[in-house]
Amino acid sequence: MNGNKSYYLVCKSVCFYSAVDESLFFEWIKRIARIQKVDGAGDEFYLYFKNASISDNDLRDLLAMFYRYKIDMKQLGQFFNEDNKEWFYGKPKGYWHRRVFGV
Repeated sequence: MNGNKSYYLVCKSVCFYSAVDESLFFEWIKRIARIQKVDGAGDEFYLYFKNASISDNDLRDLLAMFYRYKIDMKQLGQFFNEDNKEWFYGKPKGYWHRRVFGV
């Protein structure tokens, strides 16, 4: 994607509760500006990013989406940086904190 490092998220065995739910999931993905490409194989699909720099709003949407659809949230840690440190890492009571950063 951008030289030596690709940034992507793996969505494995996502459980959709209805056909509309699945459609809305993919519509949600389309609204996250930094996602450049979606690709899939088997029961996995991949969300590709140009780099690890995404907006706070896009990161919040990813947190909510991954939480709702029970997708492994640890991989969202790659988007941690000095600019989002205060709210992303600095809020240990946030519903995402333990799922992204562990104990």
